[in-house]
Amino acid sequence: MKRLSVALIGLIALSGAAAAADLSRPPPPAYYPKAPVLAPIYNWTGFYVGINGGGAFGSSSWDRTGSRDISGGLIGGTVGYNYQFGQAVAGIEGDIDWADINGSSTTNCPLGCKTSDSWLSTVRGRLGYAADRFMPYVTAGAAFGDVRAATPGFGTTSSDRAGWTIGGGLEAALVANWTAKVEYLYVDLGSFNCGINCGLGLASDNVSFHSNVLRAGVNYRF
Repeated sequence: MKRLSVALIGLIALSGAAAAADLSRPPPPAYYPKAPVLAPIYNWTGFYVGINGGGAFGSSSWDRTGSRDISGGLIGGTVGYNYQFGQAVAGIEGDIDWADINGSSTTNCPLGCKTSDSWLSTVRGRLGYAADRFMPYVTAGAAFGDVRAATPGFGTTSSDRAGWTIGGGLEAALVANWTAKVEYLYVDLGSFNCGINCGLGLASDNVSFHSNVLRAGVNYRF
């Protein structure tokens, strides 16, 4: 009888310890937290249109009156297409800008011999590196413009010029389908002969045009 009592007391003690252990164990969570949703990596493939504007500075050289600094502003439109493969982005871009880039010299020309450009256009290839929403790029292609050489009292000669351009920039995705960019272009429109209008009526003259273009733009991607 004594042994049975001891056995019952031991069984009661073990049951109490097990119940206490169950009470100290935290209840299972009612739900499991969801894994964070990662934003999709930006894709640069597609057509786009935009506007651009900025300034230019450079030089123009005449045979008889030497070199003069040129500078001014420009603003216009852009259209292009990108194709992304991996992190590389290849594309083509064209633009045409109204421009007011000019400069004069009084060397051997007392009233001031002036070079000016009234519009500037480029057609370029672009090659960029896509770092998600940022894309640095290099660019090169053809450049076009209307270069004018004016000598007071002798008239103005205008020449539609074709040359080349090279540069680079950085484009960044903003919100929805909008991107913004900053870029630099070196533009060389070569030289042309403006005849006696630039030679002060004495002889023909050659006029060159080189400029550095710094501009920003905003594009809308389709």
